[in-house]
Amino acid sequence: MYRLNFYESTCLRCGHTVYQVDRVGPLKDFTFFHSGCFKCAVCGTKLTLKTYYNNQHRQEDKEVYCSSHVPKIGPGHLDCYLDKDEQTQLEMKHRKEEDDLYRKFARQRDEEEKRMRDEFRDEWEKELERLTTRFEREMSTRRGRRPDEQRVLTLRHQQERETLERSMTLRRDKKKESLTRKLLEHERAATAALVEKQSREMLELINEKRSEFMMAESLYLDDGDGFAEDALLPYPSLAPAPAPPALSKFEVYHDPVEFADIDQIAISVAQEDQKTFTDLVRQLVGRCGSDIEKARTIFRWITVKNLNTMQFDENLRGDTPMGLLRGIKHGTESYHVLFKRLCSYAGLHCVVIKGYSKSAGYQPGVRFEDNRFRNSWNAVYVAGAWRFVQCNWGARHLVNAKEVPKAGGKGKSDSLRYEYDDHYFLTDPREFIYEFFPLQPEWQLLKSPITLQDFEELPFVRSLFFRYGLYFPDTNTKAVMYTDSTGAATVRIAMPAHMQSSLIFHYNLKFYDSDGDGFDGVSLKRFVMQSVVGNIVAFRVHAPCSGAFLLDIFANAVTPKEYLTGEPMKFKSVCKFKIACEELQTVMVPLPDCASGEWGPTKATRLFGLVPITHQDALVFAGRELELQFRMSRPLTDFMATLHKNGVEEKRLSKFVSHAITDDDVVTFHISFPEEGQYGLDIYTRELGGNQMDGSGEKHLLTHCCKYLINSSKRN
Repeated sequence: MYRLNFYESTCLRCGHTVYQVDRVGPLKDFTFFHSGCFKCAVCGTKLTLKTYYNNQHRQEDKEVYCSSHVPKIGPGHLDCYLDKDEQTQLEMKHRKEEDDLYRKFARQRDEEEKRMRDEFRDEWEKELERLTTRFEREMSTRRGRRPDEQRVLTLRHQQERETLERSMTLRRDKKKESLTRKLLEHERAATAALVEKQSREMLELINEKRSEFMMAESLYLDDGDGFAEDALLPYPSLAPAPAPPALSKFEVYHDPVEFADIDQIAISVAQEDQKTFTDLVRQLVGRCGSDIEKARTIFRWITVKNLNTMQFDENLRGDTPMGLLRGIKHGTESYHVLFKRLCSYAGLHCVVIKGYSKSAGYQPGVRFEDNRFRNSWNAVYVAGAWRFVQCNWGARHLVNAKEVPKAGGKGKSDSLRYEYDDHYFLTDPREFIYEFFPLQPEWQLLKSPITLQDFEELPFVRSLFFRYGLYFPDTNTKAVMYTDSTGAATVRIAMPAHMQSSLIFHYNLKFYDSDGDGFDGVSLKRFVMQSVVGNIVAFRVHAPCSGAFLLDIFANAVTPKEYLTGEPMKFKSVCKFKIACEELQTVMVPLPDCASGEWGPTKATRLFGLVPITHQDALVFAGRELELQFRMSRPLTDFMATLHKNGVEEKRLSKFVSHAITDDDVVTFHISFPEEGQYGLDIYTRELGGNQMDGSGEKHLLTHCCKYLINSSKRN
């Protein structure tokens, strides 16, 4: 029998000779690789004899793959087991059903509009006859009287007729609006029911063909065949019952960059218009190797397509490219129903979930008592569990990247960035519940479902809150925070360790029921003390009066270098709270009018490497004199400190502050307080080697470093 000469074998990947010192193999198909070439053919991940996989349903494919990219049966490539013509044939049957449904909608609208027109015409004629009869009766009783009396009656009759006409026009328009809304709700429900039926039929076809293929190819392998058992677990033919996922989103994928190639496919496909859902979905999922990738490319196609701003012709037939999306145009099909439909064509189980959401216009503390905040979203079965998808909230289109097209490039399209919010793809249930509450408790996908009241009491957070890894360290943090008898309430937010050096917070305080943001001529911001200690940022609110306030907390991740450029920073809301002050037994005074932002020395350390020696806390209790010391970890120059006190001009206080720098890189600030009371101290500096001149004045050369709140008293 012929025996391979292992010493003269060639690497399957590069084709060069493989020597024993650098050889991997022979594998089960008698192939060899250099150790450096033994990588996944798709992603390039380094493999070992224990972690590589072969393509088990294409014997001619000798390549090696990682567990994520090995070609699989289950949710894998449709072309393996489902003929395109068969899928298209079922789609044409579904399209005919949809055409019939839209014709039914049109008939119902015409009938209802005709009925309403007839109803108002009859009412108009009756009311007009009543007015005319009364006018004629009054004219006949006053016949023979002065002409001016008759003119008055005629004028009054004309005015009453015009008033009636205006009144009936308003009533007709309101009724038409109400009728249109009711018809649209009915049409949406009917469309959703039809898509539900059609999705079920499409999945049945796919499951049937997949089962036939797998039986014919005998692809159920055991562990001894060099293929992981869990890699071949078939995708369930029936939709599993809702249950909490065993793996978190982070365990499914670490970073959206893992989907860079898949996302690019979705972006490319979205540039064209397809005539059938079969064509569209096959273009999207044709190169997907897992159910997660299939759901991802559909999600990204919807977020890129920006369906809300698409232009449609008035008369769309179902067999035209844009006719595929006519449900979006007519308002009968939502993002969520479309996502479900596309998932069925890809062989994925998907449901549309109805419930409440803390969407646009919602404020913390609002009760869910009507349909104002009703919403829908999806759950798709991927990675062995039901996972949430919110296409509508995931679609954000800030698409202007400031790039100049290169010579020979494609021009304008090169500068477009398709932005989206990855938080709403496969969102973890424990995070999703902060914004969405399903009507069916089992679709919370939580081990311990919460009530609607619990949902209302959860803090009002936005996706950025979770993207930055923020969390509430106090279990009593609620959407509505009640002050104590002194008007004080504190909101604390914790940061992960890796974000502490880059996260900057900001806040705004205004009255809850109005846009007013001042009290007795003072900004409400001066009744909030923001401070950072360790990984906790705290916002302590002191209500100046009884009532309700809205505290909006913003954040942005910037490096110290970016911050020090002085360029304006865009802060985005991460959470909001209603601050309720039911009684106030203490008169609150505003904080000294210092620079905005956080109190305490943490900012100085973060931005300038200025480490506090004497005072680590934002609040300082002092006598009539105080020394603050910092150690410089890098060269700084041009320190300046300004003292503030309510009711006292800043210039009057400037002579009471001085500073000195010693040879051991210690800077000392000495303050002599002219009287007892509460003071604010702002400290400014800049790095050595920065710009020396600025036409706007010396102070503007410097950057705010930190600030302290100081209570001066003889007792201290």
